[in-house]
Amino acid sequence: MRHKDGKKSWTIVWPEGTVHREADGYLRQYEGSGTQRTYAYYLVDHLRWLERECLQREAVTFRDLERYMGIVGAEVRMPLGEPWRVGKRPYRDAALSTAAACLKGFYLRQASLGINTDLKRDLDKDRLPTRADRTRSFLGHLGAVQQANPLAPVRVRRRHPKMLPEGTRERLDAVVNTARDRLLVSWLSDGGFRIGEMCGLHLSDLHLRDGAACGECRTPHVHICHRPGNENDAAAKTKYEWKVEAGTITGGLIKRVSRDMIRTYFEYMTTEFPRQQATHGMLMVQLRGEDYGRPWAPVGARRMLGRAGVRAGLGKIKPHAFRHSFTTAVLDAAKGNLLIARDAGGWASATTVDEVYGHVDVHDPDFDLALRTVWGEQA
Repeated sequence: MRHKDGKKSWTIVWPEGTVHREADGYLRQYEGSGTQRTYAYYLVDHLRWLERECLQREAVTFRDLERYMGIVGAEVRMPLGEPWRVGKRPYRDAALSTAAACLKGFYLRQASLGINTDLKRDLDKDRLPTRADRTRSFLGHLGAVQQANPLAPVRVRRRHPKMLPEGTRERLDAVVNTARDRLLVSWLSDGGFRIGEMCGLHLSDLHLRDGAACGECRTPHVHICHRPGNENDAAAKTKYEWKVEAGTITGGLIKRVSRDMIRTYFEYMTTEFPRQQATHGMLMVQLRGEDYGRPWAPVGARRMLGRAGVRAGLGKIKPHAFRHSFTTAVLDAAKGNLLIARDAGGWASATTVDEVYGHVDVHDPDFDLALRTVWGEQA
């Protein structure tokens, strides 16, 4: 549902169009947020499965929830019944964790309303806090227990992100068709932007000269500001406070920009940007068709990169792979300094950077020397 101020809300309706009262009450807790949208998609899939299995919400057991998690991709040892989501890929760990959080929250809310209270005992579990939990939380040393979700998969602490193939940037530059597309490749490569951040940029967010009026960064930079009402539905994931003072953007997430990013910006603005049509003030716009000049949606940018990757012989390229490559390159250049990599990539936590990207180069001379010393071998 789109509101008058441009914001959106998500809910679940029955096939005849009436609002699903229990689901709507749960989703309203996350009004207008990305979490509301994500939970709506996961919850509607679960509710459809309940209908298929002829299960009443009031009678759902923990074993039923385990069976559902197993049928969408979790590892559970029990008969799962008839296939579900046929032709679709199973959920991976991150999606399974999100689905588990959604289901736990939904059924705990049901229990708080006096519905299926027996299920609460199985879902409302605690665990001992880890070192990471204590580090993240304020006064974490005082915490004795941490909430646990028995539906969630065991967390894999180390992940290896999908990196871009070698030479991706140069090969994409050779096949993209417009200055706008070259700008996108440059900014994703040198800035580590999320695709929602890129397509959500406004011209006023760009301070591409030294000593900008905001006074928050001496070198050229951009302010990433969360705006949920953008016409193209693009929004930054991070929600730092920002404001306009005397016509100048201040606050938000600040990212520095490279010379090549500035070069591709001016190439785009002086050759392709439709100033008369683009009165909305956004940077990335459509360059063809009846929507010429309207804001470019993230899905359009993803499709462009996917097609360009195929033309370049790289396969399908995804925008987030640029972010992985950027963060890894910064971490290597900073000699493992997690704070530099965190702030350069706009990550919320240095722990995330460490878990995902922090790994030693097995060919590093220091690594080789350390091993040979332990082995008693001469370098």
